[in-house]
Amino acid sequence: MGAVRVINDDGQFHGEMSNAGTKLVVVDFTATWCGPCQRIAPVFEQLSVKYPNAVFLKVDVDKCAETAAGQGVSAMPTFIFYRNRTRLGLCQGADPSGLESKIQHFYGTGDADENEGPVAGHMDLSTFIMKAQCECLNESDEHFFAHCLTSEDGYLESDCDEQLIMSITFMQAVKVHSLKIKAPVDKGPKTLKLFINQPRTIDFDMAGSNTSIQDITVSRKDLEEGNPIPLRYVKFQNVQNLQIFVKDNQSNSETTRIDHLTIIGSPISTTNMGEFKRVVGKKGESH
Repeated sequence: MGAVRVINDDGQFHGEMSNAGTKLVVVDFTATWCGPCQRIAPVFEQLSVKYPNAVFLKVDVDKCAETAAGQGVSAMPTFIFYRNRTRLGLCQGADPSGLESKIQHFYGTGDADENEGPVAGHMDLSTFIMKAQCECLNESDEHFFAHCLTSEDGYLESDCDEQLIMSITFMQAVKVHSLKIKAPVDKGPKTLKLFINQPRTIDFDMAGSNTSIQDITVSRKDLEEGNPIPLRYVKFQNVQNLQIFVKDNQSNSETTRIDHLTIIGSPISTTNMGEFKRVVGKKGESH
């Protein structure tokens, strides 16, 4: 059966979810009597080979009724995506291209080491960032914020002076462990002030005068090698949004440039495996 693992009972599902760690888990909720399920099954097999750093599970809803009910599965096939036992999203129906585009969205770089993150138990939180709700003050028109949130071509550059305020919103609460910043050593950021859970994006006056949750001085070596810069983890345990004020850069250049910003941490798990049994216990509420 290729790389797809067939789940025959609810306990096995919990075990596989725990063992997956920070890898992406793609779960096909299927049924033997469902025609579309059988049609997309070979595609699911092929995708499991094409994306080897994800875990692909096939769950028979009749054999794993508790799991299916706990996840609110009402139509087959339903594909649900998880990381760190946290639900990221789903797609329904036998739509091969739709399924693959969702996998690509949540898969990350596909590099197993990077997905595991440089710190055990943590990972790149890029799949949890709501890019449409992120904002950057003093970004240039050509080199804007979104460029530095991926490792692809492009970079963020400040516009009229060296300062930047980057506001990052997460789709759910996360714990932030460290930052990785890749940038040229001359134009890369040097002094950072970090703020969390602000009701709106702070302005430059507030950023300069308000008390931050942590101040960081970034070294040239950190920028050159992209080393993780550890935060005071105890202060970043429930982060809905993170705002980074770049006060200056390494050599007092006119503008600051960031090639790639990576936020490392873990989601606060919203998939409580203990909830499955409670859901199933409410027989009268099953639809």
